Amino acid sequence: MDQTLDGQVAIITGAARGIGLGIARQLKAAGARVALWDLDVSAFSARHAELEPDHLQAVDVSSYEAVERAFAATVDALDQVDILVNNAGINGPVAPSWEYPVDIWQRVLDVDLNSVFYCCRVAIPHLRARGGGRIVNVASIAGKEGVQYISAYSAAKAGVIAFTKSAAKELARDNVLINCVAPAMVETELMREMSEQHIEASKARIPMGRFLQIEEVGRMVRWIVSPACSFTTGFTFDLTGGRATY
Repeated sequence: MDQTLDGQVAIITGAARGIGLGIARQLKAAGARVALWDLDVSAFSARHAELEPDHLQAVDVSSYEAVERAFAATVDALDQVDILVNNAGINGPVAPSWEYPVDIWQRVLDVDLNSVFYCCRVAIPHLRARGGGRIVNVASIAGKEGVQYISAYSAAKAGVIAFTKSAAKELARDNVLINCVAPAMVETELMREMSEQHIEASKARIPMGRFLQIEEVGRMVRWIVSPACSFTTGFTFDLTGGRATY
């Protein structure tokens, strides 16, 4: 089946580094033009990233107005959008729910959940008008299971999964397919925010005995947004090395 993305334009949020950058590389390799959105793109280096983006933009995806402006600028620069990958996210602290800082709880939900709604809210009318498109929301195994001491992150990612299911049913006859990926822990810079104890506990839950690699996430997303994935919407694709069986 055809997995090429020739002639298509993809927006990837949180794409200046890590998982988002890995996804962007895969979509670019498949022939798509890629627009990279991130909160701070000042330090982005195409040479270091091994990717020459077709559009690069600083965007605070936790602000609906900022998303509106960024989407309009991307369309102005690249003429269209066919693919949206909502990847931007933060972990927040590792703390018991009864001690979780209220302001950081709100920030985690703003970045990890509200941003997904904002980006979809802006992009979906454009995709429908174009006659179709693909959306992938990066959730987490924490959204399926609920992981102790990261309650805000777990709640946000569970919300992403539920929102994806709801929107997918609404869009099922519009040729706009919207799915999730639910990774286990990926080896990225976000690990710096976590304690060694939390990292080791997460690894112990993965039957394959290793962490997910960025390239593996990118390859999965590349397939989901391609013409080869044509009859699946509202689904959460597993990337957990056997940890999730549903």
